[in-house]
Amino acid sequence: MNTNKKVAIVTGGGSGIGLAIAEKFVENGITTLIVGRDEQKLKDAKEKLGALCETFTCDLAILAAIPKLVNNIIQRFGKIDVLVNNAGINMKKDFIDVTDEDFQRIMMTNVTAVFALSREVVKCMLEKDTNGSIINISSMASQYGIPKVIAYTASKSAIEGMTRAMATELSPKGIRINCIAPGFIATDMSAKALNSDPERKAKAMGRTPMGELGDPSDIGDAAVFLASDVSKYITGVVLPVDGGNSIGF
Repeated sequence: MNTNKKVAIVTGGGSGIGLAIAEKFVENGITTLIVGRDEQKLKDAKEKLGALCETFTCDLAILAAIPKLVNNIIQRFGKIDVLVNNAGINMKKDFIDVTDEDFQRIMMTNVTAVFALSREVVKCMLEKDTNGSIINISSMASQYGIPKVIAYTASKSAIEGMTRAMATELSPKGIRINCIAPGFIATDMSAKALNSDPERKAKAMGRTPMGELGDPSDIGDAAVFLASDVSKYITGVVLPVDGGNSIGF
């Protein structure tokens, strides 16, 4: 799919869906730079991914660190072709118990940091005249109402709106912006959430026509497609990868 020699950033690439995306990128010859806060987790991921993977330790919630991160990447690799905004945090709490600080913490990591990193990467793409691809990661929480995740839902709804606005403004300049909305995927995070709440798990599977959890690699395959030139006429879409969950009854 003409992915050789591309350079990609995957935030939250040390585990879960981010790691699965990084794996698929490396398999397709993409030099993949995984970014995260946990240095050991990143090192473990690099051992698994091999020579096409490099790690950058950075807390993206510290906004002042983002321009430095992007500058370091440009100095080392010369360009950025693909950005996957995957890093995010969640919190399950009754609506009335969510504090202002709780809400702002989720929004900082899931929205503000995504905006700030995208802005800095887009500057570089425009300067280098790169036909870039930015892939945001949303959630089923933005497709329909899920209780007890108000801040996460607000953040992922914002991501989908940002995707459309970015695509409208940046696509004429050669930068495509798309979004993947994963369904219920078999990761450590989802296992913890669903296994501790059998009623929630049964409800999730009951409205998923395919009747099973997705695999992280399913998200990785979708990301490779959107990163490659095969999707060169696709921009501004929110692609559910969910076994039909978003349309299930």
